[in-house]
Amino acid sequence: MAGSAPHDPNDLGRRRGDSVTLSCVSIEILGPKEIEKMRLAGKAAASTLKHVGERLRPGMSTLDIDALVRAHTKETGGKPSQLGYHGFPATVCTSRNEVVCHGIPNAKEILKEGDIVNVDVTTDLNGFHGDCSATFVIGEASEDAKKIARVARECRDAGIAAVKEGARLGDIGAVIEAHAKKNGCSVVRDFGGHGIGRKMHMDPHVPHYADPGKGVRLKAGMAITIEPMVNLGRSDIEVLDDDWTVVTVDRKLSAQFEHTVIVTREGHEITTLLPAP
Repeated sequence: MAGSAPHDPNDLGRRRGDSVTLSCVSIEILGPKEIEKMRLAGKAAASTLKHVGERLRPGMSTLDIDALVRAHTKETGGKPSQLGYHGFPATVCTSRNEVVCHGIPNAKEILKEGDIVNVDVTTDLNGFHGDCSATFVIGEASEDAKKIARVARECRDAGIAAVKEGARLGDIGAVIEAHAKKNGCSVVRDFGGHGIGRKMHMDPHVPHYADPGKGVRLKAGMAITIEPMVNLGRSDIEVLDDDWTVVTVDRKLSAQFEHTVIVTREGHEITTLLPAP
């Protein structure tokens, strides 16, 4: 689930016990036991996302997606982290076509041939959270729809590739924005990734645009989400009257892909990546 923009982008920090303390934020450093719990939560979330993705088809409602997530999350032994979060009324965000993020499942919203829909799953398993999303193309779609889904996935993967101990958050955002611009797309600036662990949303805020060498320095044991929202048109967004649904101002397509990532001394580990069968 996408986080909003940070209150204060301070970047000077020091190690104190099991957290890195900035002037306004405290970033948890996970130990081996906590990382193992993150792996299990990530695997559960990813398995639910895969389960849903294999069942999407024209004629389904986005409320049907919520039902699939609700049932499968229970099968994993987890709980849907999003349900009730600041009053969010569903177990999953379903963001279709021009919806950037935080789309609310609705029985009247029907998937049609050529649609794209982002399914954002977060699972709470034994007190730790796994957060992942993917944009699915429904049936035969336009070249624009296929392009924005491809570029969004590539932007996420480029951002993840920049994650390593000693790197800065700005390094992640810089490569994401550069790849989007190279492909004639834009990156949403009002929402970004976030720290994750014992809570679904924690510090730090993870911008998907930035200058390299700027921002919080990554340390082994930090867990973050990388989830760029990439628009086919302008980066500007607006929030609808339900106070949740975020759409592109120009109503052009938007796509998003997300993984939960742990910083390691060797680089990074993706907890929401299922092994190949």
